[in-house]
Amino acid sequence: MLKIKLNKKLLIEKQYALNVLLNEFLGIEFQIEVSENNILNFYEICLPNGNKLKISDSFFSSIENEDYLNINNIPSNVSYLKCDFSEESLPVLFGDNQIDVSNTEITLNADIIASSFFMLTRWEEIVIEERDNHQRFSSKSSLAHKFNFLHRPIVNEYVEFLWNMLVYLGTDQKRKERKFEIIPTHDVDLPRLWWNVKGFIKYLAGDFLKRKDIKAVLWSFKNYFSKLKGGKDPYDTFDYLMSLSEKNGIKSHFFFMSGGVTNKDNYYKIDHPIVLELLQEIDERGHGIGFHPSYNAYNDNEQFKKELTLLKKYSPQPIETGREHFLRFENPKTWSIWEENNMKWDSTMSYADHEGFRCGVCYPFPVFDVFQRKQLNLIERPLIVMDGSLVTYQDLTFQEGYDKVNNLVQEVKKYEGEFVFLWHNSAFNTLNWKPFQLIYERILNENSNHHRG
Repeated sequence: MLKIKLNKKLLIEKQYALNVLLNEFLGIEFQIEVSENNILNFYEICLPNGNKLKISDSFFSSIENEDYLNINNIPSNVSYLKCDFSEESLPVLFGDNQIDVSNTEITLNADIIASSFFMLTRWEEIVIEERDNHQRFSSKSSLAHKFNFLHRPIVNEYVEFLWNMLVYLGTDQKRKERKFEIIPTHDVDLPRLWWNVKGFIKYLAGDFLKRKDIKAVLWSFKNYFSKLKGGKDPYDTFDYLMSLSEKNGIKSHFFFMSGGVTNKDNYYKIDHPIVLELLQEIDERGHGIGFHPSYNAYNDNEQFKKELTLLKKYSPQPIETGREHFLRFENPKTWSIWEENNMKWDSTMSYADHEGFRCGVCYPFPVFDVFQRKQLNLIERPLIVMDGSLVTYQDLTFQEGYDKVNNLVQEVKKYEGEFVFLWHNSAFNTLNWKPFQLIYERILNENSNHHRG
């Protein structure tokens, strides 16, 4: 067992970061010894063979009155560390990029513990006040975007770096085994494009009167009359999605809405016969049903609870997972609401405007409430890419979109992580989306459990 000696400044935060890195991610046992001496500004990790790894505690040791939630504590610059223990040049958020190595001891000046805490807890999103028109923290406001490492799971890189140093020093422990997994998720905002003729006329009026789009009008007529003759509604892609997952040995997760108070909600009733039949089919075919709270429920516990209760009433499965609508998130209130409602995992943490590793990691992890200063039971399964990030926000071509997604998949594979991605059931078949649906098919077909044997 490792013995870790550290000072008591912001001990709860340090314990959380060490627990996630060593226990959750690596599966390594350790014991913490707290020094009363606050001059100790390293994490001293002692191995059973007497060898020692010293990691700089430059960040938490420098904080006065245990209040790090200040914009001045966000790094103004990022340096890079290159050494034999890492394939990549590692971004150093706190500390510096110096490392000293001997046969029995390594001293690392890069504070990878506080850097990991910074990424996992997203505390920068509390102290930076910039928001988009949906009151969301934008990728462009993040340190990862500003210093161009949003496409890298840097916490995973720190974990590998840490493990390689421990191996060099002669650890006798085995690390946790992992296996790459692809997890397709589908936010069900619109189960159908046209519920009835009134909806069709309203949709048609939008195409013709607002956009003057004759091509879209012709497409609408063709598809609506096809539906009347027994064809599928354009948004009724559920059988296709489940069949594609089943062919590849994958489980899909469908997140349903069940209420709301804005014009971005209430596109369907959870007790509609079509929706009830859909819920039943998803369950019978072995896929997951989860919760997609309404637009304002991300920071409203009563609204969240009301909608969750209604979904539970009609779902054939327990409702313990899901994602926020529009990826709205208020740190740490949203996580706290999910925790209070006994949810097992959330998968909101991606930026709407840009794909990548918002939390710096491709492993599920227990979240930390920085206001309550405690680790929660809730697990975050970080979302890595959403269809709309590629098409709506960045207006990429098919090839650009595919290349971006594929590059992220390869990053996740390096660390045997989880590639969680979001493709709406409504992001197929239509004129705007049809060119991009092959991205979804290719990612599943090329990276599935089935094709990996």
